[in-house]
Amino acid sequence: MVLDKNTAKKTAELLLQINAIKLNPKNPFTWASGWKSPIYCDNRISLSYPPIRNFIRENIARQIEEYYGKPDVIAGVATGAIGIGILVAEYLSVPFVYVRPEPKKHGRQNQIEGYLEPGQNVVVVEDLISTGKSSLNAVEALREHGANVKGMMAIFSYGFDVATRNFEDNKVHLTTLSHYDYLLEQAVETNYISEKELDTLKEWRNNPAGWKSETVN
Repeated sequence: MVLDKNTAKKTAELLLQINAIKLNPKNPFTWASGWKSPIYCDNRISLSYPPIRNFIRENIARQIEEYYGKPDVIAGVATGAIGIGILVAEYLSVPFVYVRPEPKKHGRQNQIEGYLEPGQNVVVVEDLISTGKSSLNAVEALREHGANVKGMMAIFSYGFDVATRNFEDNKVHLTTLSHYDYLLEQAVETNYISEKELDTLKEWRNNPAGWKSETVN
């Protein structure tokens, strides 16, 4: 769910400006899952642009307080959301932890890095939501530790139906600064993509696992 449409549109605009989001229907990207995709998103690039990272930090923090209330702790999902998670926690003046995909194999074998007391209210910060599996894995680790996970706030979501189902099944509320629909709207308005490319990008989102690229004129 997007809380602020103006922020959603501005976020999409900024991510396109710095090529954090790349659209290339003619020469699709290959994801780690093996999916062919006309879009690739790397929001970590925003950390290299102070005005943009500040915009993202302040709007994530504002929307967290508005929707979830001020948490006891911000938790970032490793590794993509560690940077922005720290910035949000600093802005809110609350502690920060981050959650690994799995416990370390050595040392204290931590999966959650940082100090977290059972019963504390936690909001999870994520950079990107695709299917949601890695994000929800972090939520599960926090819950097993005894944290009260109020919800998750992400920079961007592809808006896949499978992600919506996964979050609903795990009873986790998700809000995002922006998502795929606002990205496409902004890309068309700025002539970043053509109407034909828009159709291709919509088709991919409807069936990302089975999508096959075609030449776009």
